[in-house]
Amino acid sequence: MGSLDGRVAIVTGGARGIGRAYCLGLAQEGAKVVSADLADSSETVALVEEAGGEADQVSTDVSDQDSTQEMATFAAERFGRVDILINNAGYFVTLKRGPWHEIPVDEWDKAFDINVRGVWLCALAVWPYMKEQGYGKIVNITSNVVYRGVPNFLHYSASKSALLGLTRSLAREVGEFGIGVNAVAPEYIPSGELDAVNPPGQNEFVVQQRIFKRTQTPEDMVGAVVFLSGPGSDFITGQSILVNGGSCFI
Repeated sequence: MGSLDGRVAIVTGGARGIGRAYCLGLAQEGAKVVSADLADSSETVALVEEAGGEADQVSTDVSDQDSTQEMATFAAERFGRVDILINNAGYFVTLKRGPWHEIPVDEWDKAFDINVRGVWLCALAVWPYMKEQGYGKIVNITSNVVYRGVPNFLHYSASKSALLGLTRSLAREVGEFGIGVNAVAPEYIPSGELDAVNPPGQNEFVVQQRIFKRTQTPEDMVGAVVFLSGPGSDFITGQSILVNGGSCFI
């Protein structure tokens, strides 16, 4: 039996990459999973089902309130309840980088619309279900850039920093209803999309600053997320876990 047997999880941005790894990891522990993404999640659903799990997908724009409400309704009607929300969707790869004084206002707004308001709206959507059952887990995916102070990335860094305050404050407001709210911060995880926008040698530079000197993978994130989604973390809330191989700035 898995630690999440009988639970239902929503993973935003579950169509690919780290989000897909979360879906597979949660399903492996017995959760029924809904991938909420604007992109097609058919491959994620198929991989979960091939591994013996249950999953479905729903098209979701996390920055739109009607869309997030539809997401929560779909999950509850499809699987009977909503226990876990992994706020993974974010504006990152295609975000336009540059000096702080040259960031277009619309880029700043888009970073906050998706990375902050989206998290709030998704939490708002699942709140009635978690409140009624007196139990729930919300895991917000932030970033190690919050702690590094990465240049030319101010709008992204600021939006992910906001999630730390959101996590701690929300934890205080929903704790009396048995709902835990925590955050997990990944570091640099290479992908084809990231390689196209980052300077050559980016991964090697980051690896050399770690205690564990290897490339971080999406699977490295799964253990922390599953832990914060399950009963082992029932007395943990308002916290942030850095999953970064022991980077030198900790």
